[in-house]
Amino acid sequence: MSNPAVTIEKKKKGIRMPHIYVLLTAIIALCTIGTWLLPAGEFERAASAAGRMIVVPGTYELIERTPIGLFGMLRSIYAGMIDAASVVFFVFIAYAAIGLIIATGAFNGLVAGLLRKLKGKARAVIIPVFVLLIGAASSTIGVFEETFPFIPIFVGIAIAMGYDALVGLAIVALGAGLGYSGAFMNPFTVGMAQSIAELPTMSGAGFRILCHLVMIVVASIYIVRYALKIQADPTKSLMYGTATGPQDMDPDAIEQHPFGLREKLVLVTLTIGIGVIVYGTKVYGWYFEELCAVFLILGLVSAAIMGWGPNLIAEKIAGSFSDIAVACLMIGLARGILVVLQQGHIIDTVVYGLSLLLSGLPRWLAAEAMLLVQTLLNFLIPSGSGQAVVSMPIMAPLADLLDIPRQVAVLAYQFGDGLSNILWPTASAPIMCGIAGIKMEKWWKWFVPLFGLLLVTQMVLIALALAVGYA
Repeated sequence: MSNPAVTIEKKKKGIRMPHIYVLLTAIIALCTIGTWLLPAGEFERAASAAGRMIVVPGTYELIERTPIGLFGMLRSIYAGMIDAASVVFFVFIAYAAIGLIIATGAFNGLVAGLLRKLKGKARAVIIPVFVLLIGAASSTIGVFEETFPFIPIFVGIAIAMGYDALVGLAIVALGAGLGYSGAFMNPFTVGMAQSIAELPTMSGAGFRILCHLVMIVVASIYIVRYALKIQADPTKSLMYGTATGPQDMDPDAIEQHPFGLREKLVLVTLTIGIGVIVYGTKVYGWYFEELCAVFLILGLVSAAIMGWGPNLIAEKIAGSFSDIAVACLMIGLARGILVVLQQGHIIDTVVYGLSLLLSGLPRWLAAEAMLLVQTLLNFLIPSGSGQAVVSMPIMAPLADLLDIPRQVAVLAYQFGDGLSNILWPTASAPIMCGIAGIKMEKWWKWFVPLFGLLLVTQMVLIALALAVGYA
């Protein structure tokens, strides 16, 4: 008998997406060419009341061109790796620690319980629940990269429940992305943007909560429809016939998996650890260094609960490092793009050009165009705070000229920054896909229609904000 997976692979051969390393390197090359084609320019920057260096509107001027050559382009790859080192090593360490927890079988036991209690379509209830929970953490304390270690957990759970890896990735990615898009008190995005726009801190939170909930409903319906479709017919999955990696869980084997005292203690340990992370991040401003320490403690305590020896623990950590290496190197390659743009001094040129386009549009259209501009800017500046300090000093006074409330300009910024983080190859999309064991073209094929639907939803919400005078 023929293997259906092999047949599918044969049919799909022809047009193939390049390897993610090839794609990112090609983008670096295009940006390098851009440093020769676009004029170099800079805005003046000054310290804000909060001590941040922000762009001074109206100060853009051309400077001496600094085009990047072939040798400089190749240097940018190393420079990007160094610049992104904090993120790279956070993902390495946190993934390895979570790998220890997964290896204990505690999640297999948890999933077994879920499979026994939730039958058929009822299992899909986990999708909106976890999208909402992750979104709440993202919206309030700015959790994003911190969700990366949990991707393999949700991928494994989704597969075990009869869905596929895309569903598991979507729960985490959409939860974090929409949390940033609809954030009502995220200090790294809304807090910073409002301070630059000279708006009261956390003002307008009620409307942003509404926006967040609307987007979660739209995304959850999309994910659940896809999940139920492939639950009924696995051949409808975009991942059908594709290997999913070490986080794969066999539903039949897991349903009978033991869930004893040790496994329950591991989950209790993880729950306490998540509480510690939330508290430390919110109260003490913990970041990668402290979070890595907490994740390591969680992993080592879980291993101790299972009675593992040092050599076994080291072998499992080494295996996790190998599994995540491809995704971690994507981070450095993507950061190389930013290095080229900065060294070529063309980021401010692009921002200035886009602001000129906006200034000639009517009020209602300019507000929608702000969303599109911020979405495009996130390709060049894949950092919420970085995008805020570059764009908001320009967009806020521009909003005044166009009779658009500054609150709407902030809303367009956070919409454009948040969701596109899980779309652009220069942002978090390739990292998340690498961790989940999903090729970028698979993710794009699934996510791009939803991205378009959510973009339309955001445009409707901006129109509503204008109509009600959201200020």
